[in-house]
Amino acid sequence: MSEESDRESDDEPPLGKLSCGVVIARRDGESWLTLLLRAYHHWDFPKGLREAGETPLAAAVREVREETGIADLDFVWSERHFETGPYSRGKTARYYLAKSETGDVVLGPSPDTGEPEHHEWRWVSFDEAHDLTAPRVRDVVRWSRQIIGA
Repeated sequence: MSEESDRESDDEPPLGKLSCGVVIARRDGESWLTLLLRAYHHWDFPKGLREAGETPLAAAVREVREETGIADLDFVWSERHFETGPYSRGKTARYYLAKSETGDVVLGPSPDTGEPEHHEWRWVSFDEAHDLTAPRVRDVVRWSRQIIGA
């Protein structure tokens, strides 16, 4: 079950079980685009596991910077977040929503392999994001689209 929250939970999932990411929105004329990354056949927003000593928001910002090179995240819609239900060995994904002016993406290397974790990136409309993603991520697309009015 998905939930939206405006605060940090006192019951954070343990390390290795909370994946933190950001739905990045960028203006394109009168419309909004969002960034999706593809790993194998799966499209998702930039995200990754929270590390020891990190808040979920700090982990999300770090993951975006490492995976895309984007560093100008502006949380103009506050620090609300959306969490997915458990997936992939019991992990939960927490997504924040931020605006960016950056259009260029640099797929960063994985710290484990030295190779990029993702095979492709695309700036897409929220409708396209809905069509490209799996049901777990579609809930996040709907949540973010509703907030920004895309």
